[in-house]
Amino acid sequence: MAEKKVNSTEGDPWERVAARLGTDLFLDLQPDPSTTARGRGAMRRRALADALRDAISDGRLPPGTMVPPYRSLAADLGLARGTVAAVYAELVAEGRLTARQGSGTRVAGGIHPQQPASLAPPTVTLPTADHDFALGQPNPSLFPRSAWAASTRRALNGASDSVFASSAPNGSEALRTELAAYLARARGVRTSPDCIVLTTSVSGSLDLLSRTVFGRKVAVESHGLPFHREVIARRGVATSPLPVDARGADVSRLADSGVDAVVLTPSHQYPFGVALAPDRRAEVVKWATRTDAVIVEDDYDGELRYDRDPVGALQGLAPDSVIQTGSVSKSLSPAVRIGWLVLPPRLVSSVMWAKGVREPDASIVDQLVLADMIAAGTYDTHIRRSRQFYRARRDHLIARLAADGIEVSGIAAGLHAVIPLPVDVEHRLLRDCHARGFAFGGLDAMRHPDADPPVDENGVAQGGLVVGFASPANSTFVRDVDALATLITEYR
Repeated sequence: MAEKKVNSTEGDPWERVAARLGTDLFLDLQPDPSTTARGRGAMRRRALADALRDAISDGRLPPGTMVPPYRSLAADLGLARGTVAAVYAELVAEGRLTARQGSGTRVAGGIHPQQPASLAPPTVTLPTADHDFALGQPNPSLFPRSAWAASTRRALNGASDSVFASSAPNGSEALRTELAAYLARARGVRTSPDCIVLTTSVSGSLDLLSRTVFGRKVAVESHGLPFHREVIARRGVATSPLPVDARGADVSRLADSGVDAVVLTPSHQYPFGVALAPDRRAEVVKWATRTDAVIVEDDYDGELRYDRDPVGALQGLAPDSVIQTGSVSKSLSPAVRIGWLVLPPRLVSSVMWAKGVREPDASIVDQLVLADMIAAGTYDTHIRRSRQFYRARRDHLIARLAADGIEVSGIAAGLHAVIPLPVDVEHRLLRDCHARGFAFGGLDAMRHPDADPPVDENGVAQGGLVVGFASPANSTFVRDVDALATLITEYR
């Protein structure tokens, strides 16, 4: 006799078959316990019909939603199949449901749910601009969809079951392994997979360091992302500004600063766009080694260089003193929540366990996909393609502004350009930009509260606009740049 297949539905009671079919649907049916069994059956039929009408009317079952097969719903509710089938037929006749062979039973289109005012969702809209030069945003059209999809298939098909259990605080071993090799090859970082802790962003990394590594006071660059300083301050750590000039941060000020850590963007200072000069790189490493201090290197825009020689990671000069942090928010997308900390061995344990056993918002699946992209070479391909795309945009921006005599700086790498202007002009532009349909940043707005603004030869305080040239849509980029040039000319 042939062996019966375990997964076959042949001979199964219909309740067991129905339990494997359909979707979940909560309907609260409360029969009157004082009625007879026959009476309760009639009441439950009416209750089922009324409950389905209510769910359709108040939007819990929107138009187009497939309702469970009548056998499945009957099994879930403990009703006879004929009772549920009759209710479905009744609602089809009323025009609330539609039933078509092969496509199941669905909520009919054209029904407009009526929700109580108290349950109406609030209107939430993101700010928009006619000319979007927002900062820190890669162009979304560049996201490597095909490569991401292919890596997703490979990563999931090759993953062991243990990958989908609770993970270690330092994140996916596969990504740490690939990332260690990639950072060594592309950025000159010297590390091992065991010295990398995966996070969700640079901000998340700074928050973690503020809880574990930083003391009471940390030095930062005089101009930088305000929300990075705010992340550190929220943990009770004070920040002290270092002046920034054409050679990067003035690290000579560290000797008398009383800090035991400094946060720098040495590859491409944000927002001025300069690289930390070689002698200053050597000086800050000597300071950290001599004082047992820590340097935190935000490798901002390290991969997105255009017409300059590569600037290696500072971490490669002093792996025992430098913590390197980065993310894929600009190389891929801010929607991909993957960042990292490359730590000296002595700090790994304390940082990793302070992060916690359960990662609150990182996706191990995304980490596996990125690991596969790096291993397959498609991440490198995407980076090189992105460089060409952004370089063409940068060149157009420079040429168009130069035609109106507008100076641009900070453009050897990265996704933004600086347009120097007096501080008072910057403030007027920022005050009016939203009404004029523009989104961009201000140089003085990124200044540390305790830092003085730079001044020109006449003693006039200098600021400027910080313009993200990656953000505009492909279809509007030329028009947006023209509008920007016209605006600046008007205000100068």
